[in-house]
Amino acid sequence: MVSLRMRLLCAVATLVFLAGLFLPMRELYLLLRLPFVWKASAAESVLSAQRDGFDVTFAAYANDTTSAEPALIPSRLHHVHLGPNPPRPEWLTARAQCLEHHAEWETFLWQDENATEFVKNHYPDLLATWESYPALVQRVDALRYMVLHTYGGAILDMDLACRRSLEPLRQFDFVAPAAHPVGISIGMMLATPNNSYVRDLVYSLPTFNRRWSLLPYITIMFSTGCHYASTIFTLQSNRTSLRVLAGTPERPSLHMLNGFVNTPLFQHLGSSSWHGRDAQWIKFFSHCDQRVSFLVIVVFLLSFVGVICFCIARGRRASPRRDAPWTEALKSESKMV
Repeated sequence: MVSLRMRLLCAVATLVFLAGLFLPMRELYLLLRLPFVWKASAAESVLSAQRDGFDVTFAAYANDTTSAEPALIPSRLHHVHLGPNPPRPEWLTARAQCLEHHAEWETFLWQDENATEFVKNHYPDLLATWESYPALVQRVDALRYMVLHTYGGAILDMDLACRRSLEPLRQFDFVAPAAHPVGISIGMMLATPNNSYVRDLVYSLPTFNRRWSLLPYITIMFSTGCHYASTIFTLQSNRTSLRVLAGTPERPSLHMLNGFVNTPLFQHLGSSSWHGRDAQWIKFFSHCDQRVSFLVIVVFLLSFVGVICFCIARGRRASPRRDAPWTEALKSESKMV
């Protein structure tokens, strides 16, 4: 027999769970729909020789800081390092290589002091959101969108060692590499100042600032990370000026920054310093069809709710029935007659 107190606790737990699930239902729907809509959303944005006259292997471009094409993106190179720990020696070496390949570019290193001042001065309405993030990498991600929106240029992760200049990409309004299995990577982004897509990345941050209990990796990816940026990409009404740097038909993963890899642009050191334990089993699903992964998650959530409802219903049937006072009175009168 389930006690009344246990049934109440079960009911409260169900309500809390459902509230946490359904209150951000629109945002959750937008995030979970990404595997279903990404291919169609990005189809006209993938850089190609046929549409853009661009050599995605970069073999046709000289490795210098001048470009024959009109430059839309300013020659500014940004790196972000926040937190009390100094950058790793290999990160400093990687950044030095990028500075060498972009000797004539204006360079920025955003750290705690100038980053906080920047947010206060340029995005005061977002300061509370920015300071509320539980993970340091969320502040890094949010800052990269703000910096890119304000100044434009290129922003790179600290663990990317440049193998050549990014100059050929300055002819576009926005460029980011394709990610695995869907979406874009925010490890490298180039954009014009006040780019409309980057603006939406900045001002959508409060809407998607939610914590997913016991899932720090999901919290980061859904609030500021690649999944978030890819979702906002699919919501753009006009994507004609956005470019996704993928690869050739023979090597579609040519520019993907997964682990320790060499691409035509970078040597990726594959740090992934912010990945939590939940990232390991979540990455298992990246090798599956993403629509199957989505269905597995939905079935799990519905099963969880179903188990709780079953417990409540079973406890209700098992509890002893108590007659109302007027029923007891009728029984007494019957005995007297």
